Amino acid sequence: MLQILLVTLPFFALIAAGYAAARTGALPLAAIPGLNAFVLYFALPCMLFRFGAGAPIGQLLDAGVALVWGGCALAVVGVTVGLARRQGIGWNDAAFGALVAAFPNTGFMGLPLLIAILGAQAAPPMIITIAFDLVLTSSLCIALSRLDGVDAHGPSRAARQALRGIVQNPMPWAILLGGLASAMRFELWAPLERTIAMLGDAASPVALFTIGAVLARSALLAREHRASALVAAAMGSGAPAPSQARPADLLSVAAIKLLVHPLLVYGAGRAAIALGVPLAPAALVAIVLVAALPSASNVAMLAERFGADNGRIARIILWTTAAAFFSFPLAAGWVR
Repeated sequence: MLQILLVTLPFFALIAAGYAAARTGALPLAAIPGLNAFVLYFALPCMLFRFGAGAPIGQLLDAGVALVWGGCALAVVGVTVGLARRQGIGWNDAAFGALVAAFPNTGFMGLPLLIAILGAQAAPPMIITIAFDLVLTSSLCIALSRLDGVDAHGPSRAARQALRGIVQNPMPWAILLGGLASAMRFELWAPLERTIAMLGDAASPVALFTIGAVLARSALLAREHRASALVAAAMGSGAPAPSQARPADLLSVAAIKLLVHPLLVYGAGRAAIALGVPLAPAALVAIVLVAALPSASNVAMLAERFGADNGRIARIILWTTAAAFFSFPLAAGWVR
């Protein structure tokens, strides 16, 4: 356990450094989108391509991993949406609460962290989970978010926006190209391979630093929004109210993410193995630890784009990231 904690400490330290830099003003908030763009469009796709190209194609097409991960992701979405609807939360907020509960921070945090703990063999199962969450889980939750009926064309528009988001996201394309390179045993021109390697090596530290900066920005903006809304309410201007999310609601979603999700994946994986599903124990360990990761930070941006309670989502991401410093080493020690 101490060894795992020592491995994970630098990763959370980089997140804390990014948080401190943004909160103190050392990193201007206006610079955060640039860091996000570098990670999302350059560094992380290069990392995913390298892992995909270096893995046997059979590992990237592991049906057992896809079946267990996909079934559990859909179950988490269903349970979280059901709980939210019972509390009177609308479809939009319920759907993005489900997404933040089912979508771990695999790209920005999971890839470097799990490879440091488990080795390079953890990359193929993680790539499968990333592809499933980017293409199916997020699209399902966006579609559910449009069921409030505010706009008669909501579902069709949501489907178009979800499809556009998938097409414009470079990570699925990097995974696809890496898989093709693996299947064809294609080798890049040496200078191009070195360039991709340099960008991929930059992904881990910059991504972790960016997570902290994004969380700090969300906290600062939420505080400013609450202050301005309270002032506006006192003056009777009718400005939008700050997030009214209850602590019990936030805690339940965070608990689903960090506790229910990994336990569900572990139980489903063990059951699948018992039933003869071809799922390697090492792959099961990898996807259980992926499920134990905190919520993906990009869900807050999606929630804002679709008009959900972004303050609620940002607080869940912050809570799960802070709690994962303690819960993730415990999960890693237990499952290994």
